[in-house]
Amino acid sequence: MPDRRNASEDRAPTSTSAGILRPDQLARYVRLERVPCAAELAPWVEHYWTLRWDLPADTSYLSSTLPHPACNLSVERGHHREGVGDDPVVVTGVVTRRFDVTVRDQGWVYAAKFRPGGLAALTGVHARDLRDATVPAAEVFARAVTDALGRLGPEDPDDACRERFDDTLGALATSPSTDYSLLLDVIAAMLNDRALLRVAQVEQTCGVGTRSLQRLFERYVGVTPKWVLSRYRMHDVVTDLDAGYGGSLADLAAKYGWFDQAHFTREFTDLVGVPPGTYQRQDR
Repeated sequence: MPDRRNASEDRAPTSTSAGILRPDQLARYVRLERVPCAAELAPWVEHYWTLRWDLPADTSYLSSTLPHPACNLSVERGHHREGVGDDPVVVTGVVTRRFDVTVRDQGWVYAAKFRPGGLAALTGVHARDLRDATVPAAEVFARAVTDALGRLGPEDPDDACRERFDDTLGALATSPSTDYSLLLDVIAAMLNDRALLRVAQVEQTCGVGTRSLQRLFERYVGVTPKWVLSRYRMHDVVTDLDAGYGGSLADLAAKYGWFDQAHFTREFTDLVGVPPGTYQRQDR
């Protein structure tokens, strides 16, 4: 059996589990679970996640998630979201806008969420080519991989799905490159050090030059370092609001690096869909 005991301990987290807007509302309609991958896959895979829902014919729910700098490999059955056709095994690249999906009828998803840069490091694909795209997984992985995963469905126990993903992806694992390992260190610092509000601070903390950092992110992640840092801080903002933050929005914005209130309001509204004050009031 694959060893999962230290999968989450061997490396610092490189992706937040936050970003789902109004998670308490989503939980009324969908069962979401996250589980660790095998330890040997931990350098590339953040975790596995599964969704399952069964709604009455007259019921639907618009699920909204803020963008993450991560790609996903998923098997999706039942009601299909836009971009998923007859082939249920798909790769979704980094999404740079809010990810909206209407949940209705019945559905099931089992997926691997890669670490930022993990898919590119494991397969050799250029992340920039997958940005804002959902494609058949056969365009990225060998047919043997997609065939094995494509035999999974909602009738399979979660443990069986996890083992299938472990075995299939584990066959691709080698040793992480020096460049990719450096990228993971940088991403972990961005995520976990809330004092990092500017890319220049990241460069100084991690000892990486501007051009080197840009090349790493272009090759592996497909978006800029500034974009990733800003998204992680916005996840922090939304997490605080969902937890009932009742203080000044100007103070909250400044805490996470937005010292221009108008700029913060525009960016929050573009991502979330409503101004921060409205979101704050709705969560009370």
